[in-house]
Formats: sequence, C-alpha cells, structure tokens
Amino acid sequence: MMIWAPKHVWDIVLAIGQHLVLSASSAATGLLLALLIGLASVGRPRIYSVAITVANLIFVIPSLAMFALLIPLVGLGFTPAFISLSAYCLLIILRNVWTGLRSTPTDVLEAADGMGYSRRQRLIRIELPLALPLILSGTRLALVMSIGIATVAAFIGGGGLGTIILIGVNQEHLEKILVGSLATAGLAFICDALLLWAERFLLPWR
Repeated sequence: MMIWAPKHVWDIVLAIGQHLVLSASSAATGLLLALLIGLASVGRPRIYSVAITVANLIFVIPSLAMFALLIPLVGLGFTPAFISLSAYCLLIILRNVWTGLRSTPTDVLEAADGMGYSRRQRLIRIELPLALPLILSGTRLALVMSIGIATVAAFIGGGGLGTIILIGVNQEHLEKILVGSLATAGLAFICDALLLWAERFLLPWR
C-alpha cells in the first residue's frame, strides 16, 4: 500500500522535472557537438578519427568516476552531471552523424553536382536530410541512456529521481525506491515513444 507517494506528489513531480532537464539538456548538447564535429569532418576524416577516439576514451570511464574527476574542477551538483552525460551522449550521436553523412549514395551526389549544387548546398539540402533518420535514432538512444545514468547524479547532489532512490536505500524505505525506479523507467519509455513518434512524423517516407 502506497503511503509516502500520495503525500509527496509535488516532490516527485519536481524530481521528474529535474531529471528530465538534466537528461534532455545533455542529449541536446551532445547532438549539437556531434553535428558540429560531423560537419567539420566532411572531407576531413582525421578530425572525426581524433574526436571519436577521445569520445570512446571518455565513454569507458564509469559515471561515478567521471563525476569524481569533475568535482575538483566544477564542484558538486548539476554541472558535473551535465558535462559527463553530454560527453556520453556525444559518442552515440557522433557515430550516427558520421555514418549518416557517409551513407549518401554516390549517384545522388553525382546528380547534385550535375545540377550545379555547391559543396555547402549539397551538404544542407541532400546529405543532412538523408542522414536525419540515423541522427534522430542516435539522439533517441542517447536520451534514454542519459535518463538511466542521470539517476547516479544523486550521489553528487545532481537532483532528479536518483535522489528519491538514494534516500529510499539509505532509509530502507521500499516505497521510495519503487517510486523513484518506476518513475525513471516510465520517463525513459515516454521519451523514447515521443522521439519515435517525432521521427516518424518528420520522416513520413520511412
């Protein structure tokens, strides 16, 4: 029987909001960085090689260890969690951006050149739209992953649903653990479904 949750609805809503802001802002930052690096890497594969190597090295660092490394630089709270999650999201999205930009059929590129498209016009009007499905898919995966890892941010005062789970563990309060865990899972499912719907809406031909 639920006793704690009905009396703390606004606390739960606030935790969900904090969790969503942290996860969504991290995924959006990862997307922006991935697009900038991906576009800069067109015709310059060495830039991508360096960026993906650095991103891979960051990705293998456990989240708690990453938070600990950042605390002396930026302190506790939202900032180290945001930086860490953005770095994790970068790897997933960057791979999809690069793969998407390189997957444009050669005959399509040749046709664009034949129509007099400049390199920039070809990139914006043809290569990016064709890469959009992979980019959106990578962003969706990165956001869901970010929602999961964001629960660990409670250990450094990052807020979110992880705080409810952590307090529940410390107090051996099963209801708080269940509420935090189920809310996190529900948030991940909802965000995944919304982005999947957006992907289908933006790409009706698929």
